[in-house]
Amino acid sequence: MQERMEDIVRERYTQWVNDPYFDTATKEELKSLAGNEKEISDRFYRQLEFGTGGLRGVIGAGTNRMNIYTVRQATQGLANYIIAQKGENKGVAIAYDSRRMSPEFSREAALCLNANGIRTYRFDSLRPTPELSFAVRQLGCIAGIVITASHNPREYNGYKVYWEDGAQITPPHDKNIMAEVAKVAITEAKTIPEDEARIRGLYNVIGSDMDDAYIANVKGLSIHPEIIAEQAKDMKIVYTPLHGTGNIPVRRILRELGFHHVIVEPQQAVPDGNFPTVAYPNPEDPNAWKLALALAEEEKADLVLATDPDADRLGVYCRNKQTGKYVSFTGNMSGMLIGEYILRERTKMGTMPDHPALVETIVTTDMAKPMAKAYDVDLIEVLTGFKYIGEQIKFFDETGSHHYVFGLEESYGCLPGTYARDKDACAAVMMLAELAAFYKAQGMTLIDAMEELYKKYGYYREGLTALTFKGIEGAEKIRRIMTEMRQHPAEMLGGNRVLAVRDYQSSERLDTVTGEKSKLTLPVSNVLYYELDNNAWCCARPSGTEPKIKFYCGVRGTSLTDSAEKLNKLMTDLEAMGDIG
Repeated sequence: MQERMEDIVRERYTQWVNDPYFDTATKEELKSLAGNEKEISDRFYRQLEFGTGGLRGVIGAGTNRMNIYTVRQATQGLANYIIAQKGENKGVAIAYDSRRMSPEFSREAALCLNANGIRTYRFDSLRPTPELSFAVRQLGCIAGIVITASHNPREYNGYKVYWEDGAQITPPHDKNIMAEVAKVAITEAKTIPEDEARIRGLYNVIGSDMDDAYIANVKGLSIHPEIIAEQAKDMKIVYTPLHGTGNIPVRRILRELGFHHVIVEPQQAVPDGNFPTVAYPNPEDPNAWKLALALAEEEKADLVLATDPDADRLGVYCRNKQTGKYVSFTGNMSGMLIGEYILRERTKMGTMPDHPALVETIVTTDMAKPMAKAYDVDLIEVLTGFKYIGEQIKFFDETGSHHYVFGLEESYGCLPGTYARDKDACAAVMMLAELAAFYKAQGMTLIDAMEELYKKYGYYREGLTALTFKGIEGAEKIRRIMTEMRQHPAEMLGGNRVLAVRDYQSSERLDTVTGEKSKLTLPVSNVLYYELDNNAWCCARPSGTEPKIKFYCGVRGTSLTDSAEKLNKLMTDLEAMGDIG
């Protein structure tokens, strides 16, 4: 088996170095690796997998890398599927972020689609991912593509596919597109010159009109603009786009709403795919906040906000009035603050629709359960990934069963409207800034508001640990861990008894107390979820975008200290899972 893999790697490497289909720069990059068998093997031991959301990988030459050829190959598979669905005349919207090669990859995708007779609408410069979701629906496209690796480190880029409802692809389209991509040999993908595509009316450019429509929809979500008018003049906000796409739309939204004291961290304001000031451009990483927090201290800002490179995730810090220190909010915390505000104020104002629904993923905070109950709103749980939240909006439209009110996931993403079908940091910025103004009018901060939620619903705390295992051996290690957890499930975790195990791969829930088995209704996915006593839970799943296995967990305590102790105990047991398999 090992010898066969070595032969495959050598054959692929030789093809890329010699085939006239590949350009000179690609060949020279690969020739420079001669003798570095480990690197050559990593670049060619597999085809970069087109998963349920698209591609994501390290930029470079090779079949297991993000480059114009793997992008073109994926796009050819997508084109074949669009043609089979008779959607070529509807067209495809394309956006890209500030990462290295994003403009080039988006152009290659457009020209491959054009070569297949499919019209494209490509943004004239970088835009946030949620605006792509909006544009797909606004233009009536069959699909959308955004070139981004979201919050991954600088060496990565990615390729996400959206369908005509504006959400990332879900069953059956995801599996069908994957099957089409798998049929395409890398040298079979089509392309044409841009001049020819423009002359034929296939290559079109999206400009500022789309921005205006998108911003108008986001601003339309404001519940109390009159309170912003009263309080914004006394509020100071520090914001960082982390070298990404958020700077222009975020500042515009805040300015047009009346927040005029917005200070952008100057070293991180300019889009730059090398991310020179951060190793990991992720608002979830405390190290990404150093510059913004230093500026906030200087300015005595009320709020500190950060969006990830494609502006679909938002992180927030708030200044504690008593101590002057800045306190961070997890995605669960900020999501619950926004959720409570929307549900409470819409209920008060009589603007809550019939059959309202709050949608969250299975790894998001359990605080949403008592919150939804308090406002007589149905809580709907979906698999991890915001695409499943967007999919629910489509289902609601089709069936009339519910009206979407708010959706959130633990990883700093939420959507307070239906104009888009993906998480939107620009909208989250607007809602949190309005929230801060709302509570400021009552002499409170977001910290005070969060404490009120804890007192009302319970001291819920959540955690996440991710174990990284790279390369061929790493993928096998992750597989073994999941297999071991399935075959020998734990009886106790974090001092809590395991009450039930949900295996979303077999679509089966096992009640470990009674031994009773029941069917799960969510889509098949490589996910294990443990229901624990004492209002605790945990979940294991391999990442779909990075060489990691992720462990999520949550507890409910009687105080912040109590919940922190319970969470630490549970996290310790989960981190030890890396030693099995």
